[in-house]
Amino acid sequence: MIPAAKPIIGEDERRAVDAVLASGMVAQGPEVKAFEAEFAEHFTPGRACVAVNSGTSGLHLGLLAAGIGPGDEVIVPSFTFAATGNAVALTGATPVFADIEPDHFCLDPESIRASITERTKAIMPVHLYGHPANMPAIRALADEHGLMVFEDAAQAHGASLNGEQVGTFGTFAMFSLYPTKNMTSGEGGMVACATEEIARNVRLLRNQGMETQYANELVGLNNRMTDIHAAIGRVQLTKVDAWTAQRQANAKFLDAHLEGVTTPPVADGAVHVYHQYTIRIPGAAGAERDRVVTALREEHQVGSGVYYPIPNHRLASLAPYAPGLELPETERAAAEVISLPVHPSLSQDDLERIVTAVNTVVVKAGA
Repeated sequence: MIPAAKPIIGEDERRAVDAVLASGMVAQGPEVKAFEAEFAEHFTPGRACVAVNSGTSGLHLGLLAAGIGPGDEVIVPSFTFAATGNAVALTGATPVFADIEPDHFCLDPESIRASITERTKAIMPVHLYGHPANMPAIRALADEHGLMVFEDAAQAHGASLNGEQVGTFGTFAMFSLYPTKNMTSGEGGMVACATEEIARNVRLLRNQGMETQYANELVGLNNRMTDIHAAIGRVQLTKVDAWTAQRQANAKFLDAHLEGVTTPPVADGAVHVYHQYTIRIPGAAGAERDRVVTALREEHQVGSGVYYPIPNHRLASLAPYAPGLELPETERAAAEVISLPVHPSLSQDDLERIVTAVNTVVVKAGA
């Protein structure tokens, strides 16, 4: 079986963890501090980064640090993982779901414009699958209406647009360090902050509201990263660029050889890091697409994923925020998309098997 995704953990990471265990300093300590500085230098130069225990925590604390709370609205995509909308709801604010543009699966600026109300405080685009959202248009809208911009960069380590790094566009950005992301710390997240005030607020919030022990300044949480996780992340940081280049090469091979599907286009000026390589089966309904996924797995031993089969505004947990909402491009994408493996551990034989499997199954399905 070719897995849809595969964490890459080697001897370097194991040695780094062993060194932390031998040191006796396991909780948040020098490894976390070093990881924050190295991550910032690598991905978001000029911005302070604050490590937390998950990507969802990063979104939640970033929103709180920026002052988002009850009575506020934050515009988000519905076509994404539920953590994006969940994080807004957890602050007491209202997630407002907007539609995506069809090519890159990111927020459509025109749908954002139609979603702005007097309660809107911010726009939070997701750089979905590793492709940057249309940040020039989103920033222009934000400037026009006096809104903040937050970035969900969970899947976009190293992506850029017109020479600007993802994670440097908004008040804050969150990068996930979950095991199957382009790099991992085992579990964790990183919040890149535009100002020292936001960074300090995130640091306080992750540590029970205190900078000095027992001198709690505000009501906070325990969302700290451990030195064990940071040690893994520091090693992965030395490897992620080579892995990204391999993902891009694998994507280029699939682009050149897949038939009967819509391969992922890349916007002018964009660097796509292919956390997911997501194709469309044009005109498919969800059930037809699901049969293709099953055939790839059972007949060809090729794993794949559907990210995401149920839009956020249709989930039982988040639907109450969007009664009667219709998002046609979101619904179409949810019915048509399949994400194929492009992770850097694939061999050339694996890539050829993926191409043969997809081309065979799609023709057989009559899609």
